Amino acid sequence: MRIITGKFKGRNIGMPRGIRPTQAKARKAVFDILGDIEDLAFLELFAGSGAVGLEAASRGAREVIFVENEPGVLKALALNTSVLGGSRYLIIPLDAQKALARLSKEGRRFDIIFLDPPYFKLKVGESGVNEESLAKKTLKTLEACDILAPNGLIIAQHSDREDLPAELGVLSLFRHYTYGSTILSLYRKENR
Repeated sequence: MRIITGKFKGRNIGMPRGIRPTQAKARKAVFDILGDIEDLAFLELFAGSGAVGLEAASRGAREVIFVENEPGVLKALALNTSVLGGSRYLIIPLDAQKALARLSKEGRRFDIIFLDPPYFKLKVGESGVNEESLAKKTLKTLEACDILAPNGLIIAQHSDREDLPAELGVLSLFRHYTYGSTILSLYRKENR
């Protein structure tokens, strides 16, 4: 995989084992939707290789924060982000839910939040084994943590097998795009 456009266009992105990377078609779609992101703060949750955040940095984002907690994946992410140089980025090696609580406590705000969690995680409970939606869980945490800037945007990439809610507290789904079995759901804050 390579960075599609911008300052770092054509640079290779190393792919760690065991992840489902955001493909070039979906990455291009994300940035076609966003348009100009110059000088915006960008957060990539479940960063994996960091492909989406790297694309944001290449296109002029003011800062990019990557959240990833898998040790083997973190090594590849660190190598991939070394192309950025300087202090335009930060890697937070925590579970997404814990990282969001930390960012909220620090009073951070982001113009764009992108999340692409594993599509389903098996959860063992009293009622047996169930599929847990990390996308829905993370959206709930984002709503509670309030780290989205007033005119900010959340983009959740998820499977077409997964229905995300139209509203979660102050977050409202206002558009979605389908690319094969991948859906990009866009949320923003509603003024209430």
